[in-house]
Amino acid sequence: MEIKKKENNTVFFDIVLKREDIKNAETEVYKKNKKHFQLPGFRKGHVPRKMIENMYGKDVFFEDAINEILPGEYEKAVKELDLKVVDQPNIDIDEESVKKEEDLIVNVSVDVKPEVELKDYEGIEIEDPTLEVTDELIDSEVENQRAMNARIINVDDRAVEDGDTVNIDFKGSVDGNYFEGGEAESQDLKIGSNTFIPGFEEQLIGHKIGEEFDITVKFPEDYHQKDLAGKDAKFEIKLNSISYEELPELDDEFVKDISEFDTLDEFKADIRKKKEEEFKTTSKMEKQRRAIDKIGEMVDAEIPEAMINTQIDDMIRNYDQSLRAQGISFEDYIKMIGQTLDDFKKAMRPEAEKTVKNDLAIEALVRDLKIEITDEEIEEEVNKVVEEYFKDDNEHMEKMRDYMLNQNKEVVRDDLQKRKAIDTLVEKVKFVEPKETTEEEIKEEVKEDKEDKEDK
Repeated sequence: MEIKKKENNTVFFDIVLKREDIKNAETEVYKKNKKHFQLPGFRKGHVPRKMIENMYGKDVFFEDAINEILPGEYEKAVKELDLKVVDQPNIDIDEESVKKEEDLIVNVSVDVKPEVELKDYEGIEIEDPTLEVTDELIDSEVENQRAMNARIINVDDRAVEDGDTVNIDFKGSVDGNYFEGGEAESQDLKIGSNTFIPGFEEQLIGHKIGEEFDITVKFPEDYHQKDLAGKDAKFEIKLNSISYEELPELDDEFVKDISEFDTLDEFKADIRKKKEEEFKTTSKMEKQRRAIDKIGEMVDAEIPEAMINTQIDDMIRNYDQSLRAQGISFEDYIKMIGQTLDDFKKAMRPEAEKTVKNDLAIEALVRDLKIEITDEEIEEEVNKVVEEYFKDDNEHMEKMRDYMLNQNKEVVRDDLQKRKAIDTLVEKVKFVEPKETTEEEIKEEVKEDKEDKEDK
């Protein structure tokens, strides 16, 4: 068995089906299907093979026989040639060998994974994503705790001020026509939050409870509802209530009320410790992601369409599972965002292609670093996983351990190889201080973002 030729990522080879094997397969096909044949003078299922061949042609069982034996021979060929196929094969039977009733030659072509080599990845420079726990961050976390424990004070003796929370009924119209989604009752809105159309919140300031009044605004040109973008709108408002948040004093007594600590300094120290642990994990993951993206960019190979399409399908399945957990079907979701399935796939293609290249780069990295995983490492990993997920269920723990150590052992090995390779990669690259972004670069990024939105 040998590869006849290779063009880009498509390999061509022949499979030879022995005529004797075909004949035996035809016999088996006849035995399996004779119950479906019925001819005058014979009971159904008891028609002799010769009579069926005379009636329907001598090759009546030939195609089914080929279908019986070819898949197994194909799998053997793929294994013998050590092919990493990524799509269904194209099959072409040599007609001359059929006519001559000799051993049958089957021409096969199939797409395989590209052969990727990584060059000069040691010492490549990547911006360091390490996050620093600053005093400002700690203060912000403490302020969040104050906000979460604020008292709501209702107001009835003054008009709305900036920072207040109001409760309103509103109804919006454009050119005298009420529009869908422009109406609500008992809607809470914090003045200054900028959650409504620009100019809406500011026009509530100065009004008192019980007032009914109109305000006018202009929808932004890039508003998500195209039929409203750039248009003037009038909103009929009724002001139901006014309130504001009163923050607790930031002192030791406050800390005692909301935590296990006695002093503000102890509370801040605990926040710092937790944030440092969180940032350490986050920074490690981000370093890995950036390093993988960098070597993924080095992949200079034509990617088979089948690999990209498979990745897109996987991404859609993940989307579907996530959406269904929220009670939304994927079909309803793409309708909500105004896209067809083809539109959605097209939008996902760049990310899918990037993921495929990253995966190929990691596989090449494993080969380049000659990463080996011992059976002891596999067993240690399996024990760690099953004990984490089934620590209170010994029966299922043992079943899962047996499954992972036997049927799923190579999957565990592959995962450990990749993880070890990525850790080594992170050690070999050079993380440098992020460069300062110039005003020109910021303007260019804003321009590109705007163009991307317009394209979408």
